Amino acid sequence: MNEIWFRTGEATVLAAEGQFTDAMPEVLIGSVRGPVGQAFAAMMGQVQGHTRMFVVRDINQMVRPATMMTTKATIESLAYVELLGGVVQAATGDAIVDCLIDGTLPKESADEICMIVMIWLDPRCADHAELDQKDLYRTNYEATKLAIARAMKGEPSVETLIANRKSVKHYALEGVVDYD
Repeated sequence: MNEIWFRTGEATVLAAEGQFTDAMPEVLIGSVRGPVGQAFAAMMGQVQGHTRMFVVRDINQMVRPATMMTTKATIESLAYVELLGGVVQAATGDAIVDCLIDGTLPKESADEICMIVMIWLDPRCADHAELDQKDLYRTNYEATKLAIARAMKGEPSVETLIANRKSVKHYALEGVVDYD
């Protein structure tokens, strides 16, 4: 197996109707001896508003490859922390283990690589009276698996990006930029 030095991936899985459970993880995968390992080690400590934690599936069940997760949004409530360290962390951990099971991540390299996952958890989830935690799990699980698969396959390829340059438009540019 070739050494995994520096791979990146991202994915978006949209929420069910009426939920704020969209998941948009960004992953960085690489050797513990390379730049990803250095970045991983540098994350050992906390930054106010952006909790960093190992991904665990449950108590005493830290995933392999060792994975650090952090937030893209600033944490402002205990309810947010509980969702992040509960449902979202469990979904992320389950996705990583399933990537080992299905071969997306090589089992033989599990102790030689590490991952950093930046998590999008919409701050509105913490106060949403009708939050569907099953949907929060679903979106984070599916998006994490997809982001890891894309990182490992190098997707989208340069060729795909070039081919889609005029046909794929960022949603925020609707009516702002004319690609034609």
